[in-house]
Amino acid sequence: MSLEGRLAAYISGRLPQAQNVVVDRLARISGGASRETYRFRLSWTEAGAGRSRALILRRDPPASLIDTERRIEFEAYRAFFGSDVPVPEMLWLEEESGPLDHPFFIAAEIEGFQAAPALLWTEPYLACHPKLADRKWTILGQIARADPEALGLTRVMEPVAPADCWSRELGYWEQVLDEDEAEPLPIIRAAIRWLRANPPPPPQRITVVHGDYRTGNFLFDTAGEIHGVLDWEMAHLGDPLEDLGWGFNPVWSFGRGQAGGLVPDHQAVAIWERSSGLRADPDALYWWTLFNCVKGQAIWVSSARAWIDGGNREPIMVYPPWALQNAQDRATLKVMGRL
Repeated sequence: MSLEGRLAAYISGRLPQAQNVVVDRLARISGGASRETYRFRLSWTEAGAGRSRALILRRDPPASLIDTERRIEFEAYRAFFGSDVPVPEMLWLEEESGPLDHPFFIAAEIEGFQAAPALLWTEPYLACHPKLADRKWTILGQIARADPEALGLTRVMEPVAPADCWSRELGYWEQVLDEDEAEPLPIIRAAIRWLRANPPPPPQRITVVHGDYRTGNFLFDTAGEIHGVLDWEMAHLGDPLEDLGWGFNPVWSFGRGQAGGLVPDHQAVAIWERSSGLRADPDALYWWTLFNCVKGQAIWVSSARAWIDGGNREPIMVYPPWALQNAQDRATLKVMGRL
């Protein structure tokens, strides 16, 4: 049976009141190496009336550049739906492989907006950078301001003591490098030695950390409004400066020398501090920015390993290491003041 047919059969089981369920216009969305992402149109009849809805399928690939729990991603989206943090509506989570060969979830599609960073450096988006920057770091501050327990996320996310935030994250990504690197990485190893010798202070509070909050992972329009924050697969509890530092990883400036390619770093920090009610200690933020250079390289190395071992030969798996491993080394040297 085709993927469309299997999807229709699965959704029919979740919509007992629906008849004549049809899935069409199924198309793979490029990008997104951690999950296979498809958009499709669902049509059905209910109480004699025809209905239709645009939906998104996010399915686990055979192998990924990161290993994450889809339930945590699903619950993070669901926790923020309807809040000041715009996210798509989650509909169904399937953790068994039977229905579609791999676990997956289905969400509503937020239609009509863009996510590609390259569009931002062209008309008609050039004028929206100040507004988009304000929305970007205001929303990140709102994520940091949110109470993880009130959101119900402490039930699914691993707890962490404030003093252990840095060591848990650094240890995890160092282990990924140990297991997956195909060649020596002296620059990244030097960065790890510095990070271990100069740990940051504990966070002001434990918050939800998106884990991949950057330009390219939200839906925007020409007016600079953000309509959906995407890619929560690395969400966890931790230090909110981790998210701020991820956006300051120089590879996410897209060669424009500004935070997210949008505004100078100090402006982004000021927006985030105003929104979160927290202070971004410069030394701690430096630590988390350098850490995120290590994390980024670990992700690119892991993607290369999945390709080398043959676990996943999709082009999207080999493109990130080809495009970003050298750039990440140079970004790390830049952050360390050695370039």
